[in-house]
Amino acid sequence: MEKKKYYITTPIYYPSGNWHIGHCYTTVVCDALARFHKMLGEEVFFLTGTDEHGQKVEKEAQKRGVTPMRFIDPLVSELKDMWRLLDVQYDRFIRTTDEDHVKCVQKIYQKLYESGDIYKSEYSGWYCTPCESMWTEAQLKDGKCPDCGREVTLQKEESYFFRLSKYAPKILKLYEDKPEFLQPKSRVNEMVNNFLKAGLQDLCVSRTTVKWGIPLPFDRNHYAYVWIDALSNYISALGYLSEDDRLYRKFWPAELHMVGKEIVRFHAIIWPAILMALGEPVPEQVYGHGWLLIGGDKLSKSKSDAVRNELTDPYELVKRYGADAVRYFLLREIPFGSDGEYTNERFLGRVNADLANDLGNLVSRTSAMIVQNFGGKLPARGAAEGPDLELIAMAEGAFAKVRAAMEKLNAPDALSEIFALVSRANKYIDETTPWVLAKDESKKARLGAVLYNLAEVVRICAVLLKPFLTKAPSLILRSFSCDETAGFDTLTFGVLKEGASVEKLPPVFPRIDVKKELAAVDELVAAQKKAKAEKAEKERAASATERGGEAKEQITIDDFGKIELKIGEVIACERVPKSDKLLHETVRVGDEIRSVVSGIAKFYTPEEMIGKKVVLVANLKPVRLRGVLSEGMILCAEDKDGTLSLISPEKATESGATVC
Repeated sequence: MEKKKYYITTPIYYPSGNWHIGHCYTTVVCDALARFHKMLGEEVFFLTGTDEHGQKVEKEAQKRGVTPMRFIDPLVSELKDMWRLLDVQYDRFIRTTDEDHVKCVQKIYQKLYESGDIYKSEYSGWYCTPCESMWTEAQLKDGKCPDCGREVTLQKEESYFFRLSKYAPKILKLYEDKPEFLQPKSRVNEMVNNFLKAGLQDLCVSRTTVKWGIPLPFDRNHYAYVWIDALSNYISALGYLSEDDRLYRKFWPAELHMVGKEIVRFHAIIWPAILMALGEPVPEQVYGHGWLLIGGDKLSKSKSDAVRNELTDPYELVKRYGADAVRYFLLREIPFGSDGEYTNERFLGRVNADLANDLGNLVSRTSAMIVQNFGGKLPARGAAEGPDLELIAMAEGAFAKVRAAMEKLNAPDALSEIFALVSRANKYIDETTPWVLAKDESKKARLGAVLYNLAEVVRICAVLLKPFLTKAPSLILRSFSCDETAGFDTLTFGVLKEGASVEKLPPVFPRIDVKKELAAVDELVAAQKKAKAEKAEKERAASATERGGEAKEQITIDDFGKIELKIGEVIACERVPKSDKLLHETVRVGDEIRSVVSGIAKFYTPEEMIGKKVVLVANLKPVRLRGVLSEGMILCAEDKDGTLSLISPEKATESGATVC
């Protein structure tokens, strides 16, 4: 009989660096699910990877004066290091720069183009670079990106479009015919009410102004825009449309796409529409989980240290507390499908209460009493009586409860069932008082039976914990002379053999002095913040020096009144020869044409500048830069990381208008 298959994917990550614990959640959950299904004897394929194309990467590489690939490679290595740190065992790590992915995406575009599902038109809309998303005016929130709240820029260019609107009725029917396709149910309501009922617009799927991407096979002036490129990784990784598509035929459709709730729209509307257009089956399920919050906010690069001194660095967390502790918190603390919250107190409290007090205490007490009273040899099982029967029944029924929870993708409930058994075993110790039995030689056999029962519960718990924790279960099983590779088929009570060697274990999870540790963490995070701020200040100062800037003295309103600011429209732009920093713009200011030189070449291409409305210092004394006349200065905003963004009028404004 052919083994049951299980294909599970995380979304692919933009490798930005500055990883925090929130980045780890989806992948750790998927790793636990993959391990669980492998222990069921199923053939599992677990996919994760990186989304490496697009404007963000292109701009960051330009800023650093390196190629996009040279910029991205170290960040991908950092991400892989983080997964190794957390013992994530994927079956493939796909990069959208991988040759087989590139070829697959080009074939997908060709197939959609030939079927008429992709057509050429002109795009005009608002673009959010961090999200790599385009929005209509109506979709903006307070004039900013509705997803991340950042500034957007008006983009106009020739593009290819995917006929997403054509598939709205089919997506609605998918939700009706296959109610398990999108979970939890609240996500279905969001997709229907916020997108499908309002009507889907066709999707822009190519760019001409961004060259870091996959060139389209039927038009080399256009490059694949993020979503067909990124989403197709789920099938390109399996060899879709390749000469060897055995993995695709074996594992597709996927049992589960696990994603954060912020990208459900792409996976539950755009992705199934693409698959329908290709004539391929949709995945069995898309699950949009909640966020890991800090101080009530989504944990993000910009907010990870904004509220408290929370230690959110996964490298530091694993270094201080171990991978098992971090994995356990992520899998146990966050209500599945809902938002969860990270604080240092929550993390340390959960580790102490469950891992140190309950599990660690049970293991160390059981092994110590066997070593002390039976010379490190497992005593005979003996006849069950009294509280033994309840403990044994609970141990034998634990796997069914854990499996039922995992079939619902509910890792917190699965762990709750395991630790209910751990708690019951600790209560059993109090009920049977083995330390009292040890004082009476006539009770030796009863003492042996109690310790055997405890050892079996410890073994069963260790096996059940293997998908979730990656180090402690093996350590526990070894100390009781058990096979570390033991699977769920060994969960029958009574597997341990009389006379097996038992090793006294030190605390598997040492208890943490929370008050002392919180003080140490506060000092550590404060030092990290200080170092980060000092580094940012040095970079800012160096950037200012490079541009000839210095700290400015305060001015009066009369001083400010000397500055004439005008709205200009860039009508032509080119690079300044022999300079990697300067652009030469031709700017229309009312009826006047100005020549302007700006140091923004690392952040904007000449093509991007054309058509932009800018704020110009119009009465600046003309100068020549690299031999090119500059009759004004275009104003930009500078982020902490040195990134420059053009300042533009919020609403449509004629060139020549005065800024006041």
